[in-house]
Amino acid sequence: MTDAQADLMRPAAAAEPRPFDAVLTDLDGVIRFYDMSGLTELERAAGLPEGATAEIAFAPETDLPLMLGRIGKDEWVAAIAEGLAVRRGLDAARGRELGLALAESGFWADQTVVDLLRRARAHVPVSIVTNATPWLDEDLARLGLTSLVDDVVGSAALGLAKPDRRIYELAAERLGAAVTRCLFVDDREENVAAATALGMRGVLYRGPDDLRAALAPLFG
Repeated sequence: MTDAQADLMRPAAAAEPRPFDAVLTDLDGVIRFYDMSGLTELERAAGLPEGATAEIAFAPETDLPLMLGRIGKDEWVAAIAEGLAVRRGLDAARGRELGLALAESGFWADQTVVDLLRRARAHVPVSIVTNATPWLDEDLARLGLTSLVDDVVGSAALGLAKPDRRIYELAAERLGAAVTRCLFVDDREENVAAATALGMRGVLYRGPDDLRAALAPLFG
């Protein structure tokens, strides 16, 4: 028997199992980051400390209705202005100016993270799972990320927000993956904790190296 014939008779080597079958990733704080410099200048001019507007804008009572799709941008800006009036004594016009500056802040995508997710998508499906505004699709188009992932699960479109377990389960189902076979990446501890409670592999994101390390078994 020749060596070539012997090779044909040997059983094929079993493929290495994938470490997970899908990647679910947050958007803000992982892929997208904001430029708040314009807002900071307006706060300084108004005699406010940096971050005063965001503190009100992202408080649950102001932010959650937007994330669940119950209000739009105008209503959100109005709620921010009202909060600034009550807590900081600002007049309505100045409060609206600050609210609008926050709502329309510029943003960019971290290209290192984008490249890592593109590499991951060559192996498994990838989804963005985000607590996001009703204009999420427009933002993704501005970022040039419309074709980055296989699916986008936005809270405003569903009326569900992380850490509600249903949004994780739906995201996995839409990718055709078992919940326990998903890698979940987020920069908020409560969101990662909810994912791991369902059996997902959770990654608390603090920088690109966290994502790179989590994806290494998939690439290797």
